[in-house]
Amino acid sequence: MPSQTYASPIDLQAALLDVSKALNEVMDELLPSPNGTSCKVISFNRTEDDTPATSLGGDAKVMEAMRYSALSGGKRLRPFLTVSCAGLFGVSREASLQTAAAMEFLHTYSLIHDDLPAMDDDPLRRGKPSCHVQFGEACAILAGDALQSLAFEILADVDVHSDPAVRCELIASVARAAGCRGMAGGQMMDLEAENKALSLDEIIRLQRLKTGEMFAISCEAGAILGKAAYPLRNALHRYAHDLGLAFQITDDLLDAEGTREDAGKEVRKDQKRGKASLVTALGIDRAREQAKILAGQAIGHLSPFDKRAAALRELASYVITRRS
Repeated sequence: MPSQTYASPIDLQAALLDVSKALNEVMDELLPSPNGTSCKVISFNRTEDDTPATSLGGDAKVMEAMRYSALSGGKRLRPFLTVSCAGLFGVSREASLQTAAAMEFLHTYSLIHDDLPAMDDDPLRRGKPSCHVQFGEACAILAGDALQSLAFEILADVDVHSDPAVRCELIASVARAAGCRGMAGGQMMDLEAENKALSLDEIIRLQRLKTGEMFAISCEAGAILGKAAYPLRNALHRYAHDLGLAFQITDDLLDAEGTREDAGKEVRKDQKRGKASLVTALGIDRAREQAKILAGQAIGHLSPFDKRAAALRELASYVITRRS
């Protein structure tokens, strides 16, 4: 990886922990609760009389499943990207954290659905039983659906941005990244690629959609909130796409070489299911080198932000050296 142009006077682990702790508090407040005590009211025109309703029926199980999956830990990289990029443009901490919570709810919904028997059939997630193992398949599907809906409800809130045009652009951009031209489309390509030979270009496109688009919008969300100029927004988009692909390669390396304890989930799945990845296409050594090249390219895209992007530069190095 090329040497960094700018010094990085930050402790990345401390910064990740700081965002994670603040994010957990915001998510706990935003998530619906069966007893109605911890759900923040979200609306276009909030009044003092708006109070959360107490659950008395079967919806309590869905709420419990939502909280179980969303508050179960994780690296929180996508929210970190949102908060860090928003900070480049002077966006308030409250707005960036609420937006970051929406991103994490979308990510959690995708994990719940990915773990289902009809998809990747994973019994373990973040070192705990997957949502469908803990609550049943039907509840897991509905919990994922509800988290996705909650994410867009949050993005429509006035606390995210006072300008409705900005909120509309943000909602449309997030929807595009999560949909058939992004994460959902990439996941379908991934499922159909099992035991099927793909070219390198096809594998890269698959992973850019499945992983890269949500990394990209996590960065761009901060730029949208800050009404950033297109060249700066595009620089973050390019950074995130290279970062996302490097992250996915490292994920595949961990699946090939890591342990269940470190990963917090089952390993060796890709090989068993004949999944296409850059690790299977290039081999472990070449794939690891490619991840380093991509991380270096990601860092290069941050040149317009000088020292302000120190955390993002450190993150690019971290994603290819992590062990979980």
